[in-house]
Amino acid sequence: MLVVVFRSRLRADADMQALEAAGLRMYQLASAMPGFVSYKDFASQDGEFVSIVEFEDEATLAAWRNHPEHMAIQERGRREFMSDYRIQVCTPLRDYAFHKE
Repeated sequence: MLVVVFRSRLRADADMQALEAAGLRMYQLASAMPGFVSYKDFASQDGEFVSIVEFEDEATLAAWRNHPEHMAIQERGRREFMSDYRIQVCTPLRDYAFHKE
């Protein structure tokens, strides 16, 4: 399993409707791809956004990274939406959970 942590900040002039539409489209594409596991996003009070995406392995993550529509929205994000971002690709050292029934 690979975990992608995408941390970003928006430009002051970002078109939020366009960004939301692009984000929805990216979720539709990614979640339909083989190897996609999960996606969650969070917003911090200081204006930082964090998305956590899980893929089964490097091959499935590479297929997502290289998807033509994903590559186009990355460029659009740099041009229109993001003031900065950071992407970390991680391999969990441990993975355990607790579920109270």
